[in-house]
Amino acid sequence: MPHTESLKSTAVLMKTPKGLQPLIDDGLIDEVLLPLKSGKEASVYVVQSGPNRLCAKVYKDMAQRSFKARVQYQEGRQVRGSRQARAINRGSKFGRREQETVWKNTEVDALYRLDAAGVTVPRPHGYFHGVLLMAMVTDEHGDPAPRLGEVDLTREQALDWHRRLVRDVVRMLCLGVIHGDLSEYNVLVEPAGPVIIDLPQVVSATGNNAARAMLLRDVHNLRASFSRFAPELMQTHYGEEMWALFEAGTLEPDSQLTGAFAFDESQADVEAVLDAIEDARQVALIRQQGREEAEAAG
Repeated sequence: MPHTESLKSTAVLMKTPKGLQPLIDDGLIDEVLLPLKSGKEASVYVVQSGPNRLCAKVYKDMAQRSFKARVQYQEGRQVRGSRQARAINRGSKFGRREQETVWKNTEVDALYRLDAAGVTVPRPHGYFHGVLLMAMVTDEHGDPAPRLGEVDLTREQALDWHRRLVRDVVRMLCLGVIHGDLSEYNVLVEPAGPVIIDLPQVVSATGNNAARAMLLRDVHNLRASFSRFAPELMQTHYGEEMWALFEAGTLEPDSQLTGAFAFDESQADVEAVLDAIEDARQVALIRQQGREEAEAAG
């Protein structure tokens, strides 16, 4: 396999990250080959586990990160019990640890659920010592796959891959979850097509007030990326269409979407609404006055 020697030499030179040492000690992985990605939330490494080359996602300590940006994503998430929920709401030290646990478990749980539902995500290989092991998404040479924004596509590829990703978004929505941060930076490209990654911020479609806005943002991001190669996609409205079906309770994983959506262009008659409010207020005053006069007469 190309570049194997360079990966091996990198592994010899690099120090085993502290978060991965317990996995080596337990025989879950054999060695760390190279760092793949380092972000605000976690660092990802390529590791060897028997004959398999996997990705290990090591979440950073909560002291190194801020929870402020997560508030909009966490609404509607399930917490183990009322004690944990109260602690999280108070922002206590215990509550922050619980919040950290919920944040990590959300991605792990989502990855297993989505993989089982046929969504194209990296196949999970377990969650040990706070580290998520998953299949490595590779290119045709077995090297780490590029992001969607780093590849050029034909018009036919763009239309096909856009269709596949929209189908994956529908499957996610049918499970009651929304990616929440889907873009060309969170989609990798393997020879078979696009793979969705990075799921710690998945949103509850029914429990989060911003769910619709986040879904539309995800779908519009995909539309903008693929329209560079297939401009006609800019005229589609798959996000609005699938949300309308979801709200109506008729969205299915195999629902046939058209990308067409009829927007409500009628404008609210603000003056009529205010008049109705004033009429109701006057009626209430008249009734109140009548009750007071009846009480005085009695």
